[in-house]
Amino acid sequence: MSPLVQYVTSHAAADAGRRLLVGIAGAPGSGKSTAAAQLVAALGPSASVLPMDGFHLPQARLVALGRRERMGAPDTFDVDGFIATLGALRDSAGTVEAPGFDRGVEEPIPGAIRIGPEIRIVVVEGNYLLHDAGGWERVRPLLELTVLLEIDDALRRRRLVERHLAFGKDPAAAAAWVRSVDEPNALLVARGRGRADRVLRVD
Repeated sequence: MSPLVQYVTSHAAADAGRRLLVGIAGAPGSGKSTAAAQLVAALGPSASVLPMDGFHLPQARLVALGRRERMGAPDTFDVDGFIATLGALRDSAGTVEAPGFDRGVEEPIPGAIRIGPEIRIVVVEGNYLLHDAGGWERVRPLLELTVLLEIDDALRRRRLVERHLAFGKDPAAAAAWVRSVDEPNALLVARGRGRADRVLRVD
C-alpha cells in the first residue's frame, strides 16, 4: 500500500450524511493525476476523481483576456465554477456533473464527468487547492483532507518537457513553456505547503 493510500484510508471515512472531498495538490508535473487514480482504485467503487483541469477557461476566453500564453496560471481557470461544483458535491446526494479536459486540443469538455449518488468519496486533484488568493482561498475549507505531493524538481521539469513534446510542442517551445509558465505556477503551489494536512514526497 502506497503512503498516500495508507494515509487517506486511515483518515477519511465516508459520512452517511454527505460526500467527503479529499484534495491531492501539487506542482505541475508532480504526478497528481497518477496518484489520484491509484487512490481511487484503492478506495473502490464508492470513490471517483474530479480533476481541476476541466475548469480551464476556454481558449477563446483566454485569448480575449490576453492570458492564453500563460494558460495554467490561477487566473486562467473558472474558480467560481470549481467552487460551485465542490459545494454541490458536498451538499447534494444526487448526481453532479463537471467538465473534463481534452489535452489534445487544450479545451474543457462540459458535462464530461458525472459523479453519481453511489460516490461517497471524491478525490479532487489540482495545482491550486491550497492557494490563498484570487478566489482559490475558498477551496481548502470544502476539502475534508488535503495532501500535497512533492517531487524532485529536476525530475518534475523533465516530465513536463516530455508532456509538452507529446502534445505537439517542439523542444525549444516545450522548454520555454516549462521555464516561463510551469515554474512560476510551481512556486505558487509551494507557498501553500503549510496549509496541507500532509506533505508526501513521491518519486
